[in-house]
Amino acid sequence: MAGRKTPAAQAAVIMGSDSDLEAMKPCMAALESLGVVFSVTIASAHRTPKHLESTIRAFEKNGGKVVIAAAGGAAHLAGVIAALTPLPVIGVPMRSPMLGLDSLLSMAQMPPGVPVAVVGVNGSQNAALFAAQILAHSDPSVRGALLAFRKRQAEKVVAKSRKMDKLGWAGYQA
Repeated sequence: MAGRKTPAAQAAVIMGSDSDLEAMKPCMAALESLGVVFSVTIASAHRTPKHLESTIRAFEKNGGKVVIAAAGGAAHLAGVIAALTPLPVIGVPMRSPMLGLDSLLSMAQMPPGVPVAVVGVNGSQNAALFAAQILAHSDPSVRGALLAFRKRQAEKVVAKSRKMDKLGWAGYQA
């Protein structure tokens, strides 16, 4: 729309490679459903460090609040971003030939003073939910959406429990 300014991204989703996109789709879907304004880009800590730094600087300048970084293998992306910004960084280790253990440890074993919050391997939805929790402190609409999401989750579990109570374990079909 002409004359309408797009709101600045609250969250940045940065993938080390386009091969991470499929595993990150639940992240983007969750952010959208919670009303979080976000940007998505590809930047490699090893192959495009200048592009990565300029991406982070622009995000900070535009008022960004939290970064979600997805990478596999050596997975230094989240750590490099954490070294570049004081903003919270959430690492999403990608499944790899080593089942993502290499990626997970690359993100979790950060040196003192450069923290990265890390979710499980391919845990992109949890990364989005954690980003929303961070944003919920200053954004009432995100807080409301997050609380509604949790209520729906609880209602689904209670409905399954009631179904099992009614049918018994042997008659229950998941």
